[in-house]
Amino acid sequence: MSLGKNTIKKLFLLKVKFASSSLVATIADYLIYLSLVNRVFIPEISQVISAGTGMLINFGLQKRYIFQLNRKLKTAFLISVLTSIIGLVIGVGLISLLNRHTWLHEHQIVTKLVVTGIIFFYNFYLKRFAFEKKFL
Repeated sequence: MSLGKNTIKKLFLLKVKFASSSLVATIADYLIYLSLVNRVFIPEISQVISAGTGMLINFGLQKRYIFQLNRKLKTAFLISVLTSIIGLVIGVGLISLLNRHTWLHEHQIVTKLVVTGIIFFYNFYLKRFAFEKKFL
């Protein structure tokens, strides 16, 4: 399947908007995670709490500013939440795996950045499907 220049440009701009709105949710996620990790909870529990909060912030921003709602709100929310929960499970697994490495365990910001980078693309394409019924 060949993508035209306009399609590539639109997709790129949509990713920039997605990244911008995600930045707000990610800042909340990081602040919560770094406040909780190893002080209040273990890394995996901290990840669940912080990512869950980020997920709710992200849905609201994406619904309002990023994607066109081409399905019922309830359906979009359920698909979005399911996508986020699966992403959360993947993220927790990655956090757990990366924390086995001593240096990464001692540098949680790096661990969190690696996981965020991996989950970004997963989230973009599946959230776009949740709202707009399309991947590209």
